[in-house]
Amino acid sequence: MSLLEVRDLTKHFPIKTGVLKRQTGTVYAVDGVSFSVEKGETLGLVGESGCGKSTAGRSILRLIEATAGEVTFEGIDVMRASRADMQKLRRDMQVIFQDPYASLNPRMRVRDIVGESLKIHKVGTPAERKKRVFELLETVGLSAEHAERYPHEFSGGQRQRIGIARALALNPKLIICDEPVSALDVSIRAQVINLLEDLQDEFDLTYVFIAHDLSVVKHISDRVAVMYLGKIVEISDSAVLYDRPQHPYTEALLSAVPIPDPHTERARRRIILEGDVPSPANPPSGCVFHPRCPRSQPVCAEAMPRLVSTGGDAGERHEVACYFPARFIGGERTVTEEPFAEARPEAPAGS
Repeated sequence: MSLLEVRDLTKHFPIKTGVLKRQTGTVYAVDGVSFSVEKGETLGLVGESGCGKSTAGRSILRLIEATAGEVTFEGIDVMRASRADMQKLRRDMQVIFQDPYASLNPRMRVRDIVGESLKIHKVGTPAERKKRVFELLETVGLSAEHAERYPHEFSGGQRQRIGIARALALNPKLIICDEPVSALDVSIRAQVINLLEDLQDEFDLTYVFIAHDLSVVKHISDRVAVMYLGKIVEISDSAVLYDRPQHPYTEALLSAVPIPDPHTERARRRIILEGDVPSPANPPSGCVFHPRCPRSQPVCAEAMPRLVSTGGDAGERHEVACYFPARFIGGERTVTEEPFAEARPEAPAGS
């Protein structure tokens, strides 16, 4: 059984206008997202800004309430858990926020920030909690003397280490990493990524790693799910996705990732998508990507394709939501002229 199961997760935000604040529209931030995460695995969740990946992560943790869908953690229904049950679950489900400057209370000392969850959950005596805070700071590369300082006395990378120590305080099983390195300098990013990998091995952690930097995701993830306008359009083992992407949006994203080889970089073809990302308040009909897709056909505007396997090599876990995916048979890349039959949505019962 998977550690985390997400099925048809949906989060819609109402648009309210006027003096009476009447609802005049809806923002479809997350629209039917499904995936699972195995114990000890890292699932990368990638996509452009505004695609809904951070909203999905916060909905899983119930930091915001989902509109619909199911989230199961170790067999427990998170969406229907009571307040008391959620407090117990939060010991095993933690988060590292994106902005290390906004996620730490500037009026609290580091010892209080890291030890706050220990105090809330009544873990140990004050002396034991203090010792635990010192241990956590040393685990993330800081020292015990930093415990008496305030967040403004640290650099961005050090602040993010404090955030990581806070997430580790209760020995969680799952950590949602919400773009934890996007606000950091490039050299510091590598240090934080390596730290997260070391901590995963040491404490047997499971990550959902949210990011828009595909090179970072490739380095840390076992599997990668690609989101576009509130939906997952492709999900696969990391090595397979980067080597043999099937969805045209994934291909475009990967073509924008710089390669540290000038000869290879000059020789490869960059895919430039036309148009802008549609508004999540007014998503297009059918496949959400079809207005910008170079393979778009009339069928693409009729209904959103299902996320299905196109049949790769034995043992491959590769699913794509596309009527005209790039398929790799015997190492050869082909794109069929006929719509991929398995991607067609199932007809409603009784129709």
